[in-house]
Amino acid sequence: MNVYDKLNELNITLPPVSVPAAAYVPYVQTGKLVFLSGHIARKDGKPWAGQLGRDITTEEGKAAARAVAIDLMGTLQAACGGDLNKVQRIVKVMSLVNSTGDFTEQHLVTNGASELLGQVFGEKGLHARSAFGVAQIPMGACVEIELIAELA
Repeated sequence: MNVYDKLNELNITLPPVSVPAAAYVPYVQTGKLVFLSGHIARKDGKPWAGQLGRDITTEEGKAAARAVAIDLMGTLQAACGGDLNKVQRIVKVMSLVNSTGDFTEQHLVTNGASELLGQVFGEKGLHARSAFGVAQIPMGACVEIELIAELA
């Protein structure tokens, strides 16, 4: 399966690597593993701000997580030297969901990213995962996700 055929089928154009907002790099590779820094949800080029359980629904949060996955794939493409077909496995996804104390659907929000990675990478996209509710995320974003992948 060619990753780019699937992206075209899904009408997804990958963005360039985002410039870090603080003192870190977008990704680090050690051996065959590449660790992508956390990417926040963006909508119309700005942080997708809000809190799940207060002013953002689970479905909106799921869409935000999907948008983060697209940004992550853009960064992963850079880490792969421009060829996502070098990805052997999406190993781990960690999702932080800006949510109220009584919101308990962080796992459903994070499905927006996980399901897209599975669609794009097939079996190679099945990954271990953590999803946490947090009190706040930089710039008020509703979701932040980081990713670990294995490269060929």
